[in-house]
Amino acid sequence: MRGIFFAGGCLATLAFAPLAWRWLLPPLLLSWCYLCLTQSPRDSAKYGFWFGLGWFLSGTYWIYISVVVFGEAPVWIAMLLMFGLVLIMAAYIALASWITSRLTDGGPWRLVAVAPAAWVLVEWLRGWVLTGFPWLALGYSQIDSALSGWAPVVGVYGVSYLLVLSVAALLAAICIRGAGRWAAFGFVLLPWIIGGGLHTAAWTAPLGGPVTATLVQGGIAQDRKWLPEQFRPTLDYYREASLRARDSDIIVWPEVAIPSVTDRVEGYMKMIEADARQHGQTILFGILERTYGNDDAVAVYNSVIAVGGEFRQAYRKRHLVPFGEYFPVPDTVREWMRLLSLPHSDLTAGASEQPLIVTAGGLKLAVAICYEDAYGAEQLYALPAANILVNVSNDAWFGDSIAPHQHLQIARMRALEAGRATIRATNTGISAFIGPDGRLTETGPQFRPVSMTARLESRSGSTPYVTFGNWPVISWASLLLGLGLAYAKRGH
Repeated sequence: MRGIFFAGGCLATLAFAPLAWRWLLPPLLLSWCYLCLTQSPRDSAKYGFWFGLGWFLSGTYWIYISVVVFGEAPVWIAMLLMFGLVLIMAAYIALASWITSRLTDGGPWRLVAVAPAAWVLVEWLRGWVLTGFPWLALGYSQIDSALSGWAPVVGVYGVSYLLVLSVAALLAAICIRGAGRWAAFGFVLLPWIIGGGLHTAAWTAPLGGPVTATLVQGGIAQDRKWLPEQFRPTLDYYREASLRARDSDIIVWPEVAIPSVTDRVEGYMKMIEADARQHGQTILFGILERTYGNDDAVAVYNSVIAVGGEFRQAYRKRHLVPFGEYFPVPDTVREWMRLLSLPHSDLTAGASEQPLIVTAGGLKLAVAICYEDAYGAEQLYALPAANILVNVSNDAWFGDSIAPHQHLQIARMRALEAGRATIRATNTGISAFIGPDGRLTETGPQFRPVSMTARLESRSGSTPYVTFGNWPVISWASLLLGLGLAYAKRGH
């Protein structure tokens, strides 16, 4: 049984990009629901843990690539970090399994009420507890299915909820007799039918005419990015690519496209600024922004600088990567890391809410750096004011793995939730233009220099998800679990 559920978890990864075999999830979730319906809470948690172990081990193996291959950390540190994360994520699946079994107590209709609520609450919790890891939320796998029509209404967690609801209802329909079976089939089909219809809804509206945007991908491998001999060719490539796009309104370079700190390349930044002003453009580029306080305190931010308007603007990354951009360890451990020549310095997090980037043409851009866009609710402060979304990333850290494909899937969900076109510029791919419906309008190849130009619609207005965020889904799931707990206590 353990091996079967472990193998099932491994198969669940195939439902996400790049293969996107989303049809795998209903039978896998059906097995999970049957487990919770027929087994004790203890056994459900045990086998649910093995399902989660297979799922997150196969779905996040790319952490090893970033830590060992490019981070050059010892293998044992990579194993500790990777397996520690996988065990924590598997424990969340075990918790959802235990809660579902405990509150269902063998009742098919109670399964329909409890299973999707327990799953989505645990999925939401793992997205923010201890800074969170929202990767592989079930809803992302449905970006190209009928259920994605719900995303502008209830967000990715709502899509997860409806997927589990339809599967739990299918199991209930198999188990029960009489008229109740047809009611259960209604819960199976309605989320898909309504979701398909919601694709025709126009939640946001075009604002003015289309704008021309260019994204530039350097295609520089992570192990070459910071080499001294690569520095000047990198700067020359990005400037020359931007000069060739002189008819574009917006030009976006990737995360830390300039491999330096701001005070060391001031002359180059002034040159880019002059180019942008000459052509009436706004150019956004990633760089490490170094500032000095009155007390000589130094702060380094992972920033996007925008030039071309009356003054420079900056967005500073707010949600930093633990053990990548900051190290939540005691000073003694930090000193030990320094002695071993391991990364040990912290970047500084930007403010939780920051002014939007305003282009030379007056459009407002909401910027997210790297995996910040996996935290959808954290981006809502910028909406509905923002007209276009921008995501810059450096997925070169993950090599030729599934991570860049999954990250693009996440960016598509953010565009669909917000009803906004998205410009996604990465160092080695996958760079893309994404429509406000979440569809890819143009993508570039990985690991090659790319300059792509597209016409984008700026948008105004709010989707229901922009207005209410995750709270309707989380409140509803909490209510159902509360009622389930009260029922279970009364029954015993």
